[in-house]
Amino acid sequence: MPNSQPHTTASPRFHSRGAQGPIIDQDGREIDPTTLGRGSFEYGRFEFSAGSGSLFGELTREQRIARLDALAKLLDVAFVVPGTNVRYGIDGIIGLVPVIGDLITTAISLWVVREARALGAPWYLTARMLGNVALDGAVGIVPVVGDAFDVMFRANVRNVRLLRRWLDRQS
Repeated sequence: MPNSQPHTTASPRFHSRGAQGPIIDQDGREIDPTTLGRGSFEYGRFEFSAGSGSLFGELTREQRIARLDALAKLLDVAFVVPGTNVRYGIDGIIGLVPVIGDLITTAISLWVVREARALGAPWYLTARMLGNVALDGAVGIVPVVGDAFDVMFRANVRNVRLLRRWLDRQS
């Protein structure tokens, strides 16, 4: 006869043994590690509470930076044109759709800037990152020339590189 006790599942948080540093939420606030997992999953039921506000769970600063780096590479340099050394990403592919594609990729690029700000980037760095996104978005709207510019300018990779340099100077 099966056990009639309720079955508790493990919390879906991501743990990495190599990760160090404070756990930062999506708004850039540090989270107390003792409060992790409270109210998230209980008896197979999901609760929308303050402890479960992040889509990806609670990530460390290093994990958030790695996520930004992976997204920037996917957007800007994930693929190679066969027979050449020219790299492009899904930013260049989605940007082929007139106007709407460029608006979508600009919105994703703005999310990268928002994450940088949540990680504590100062206003001058954020302004420079926004300038990169604005230039990429404005020129990207122009048919053909804008798509070529998107492939060559790589605003997301530039922005993550700026953020990493600033973070390295902070350490």
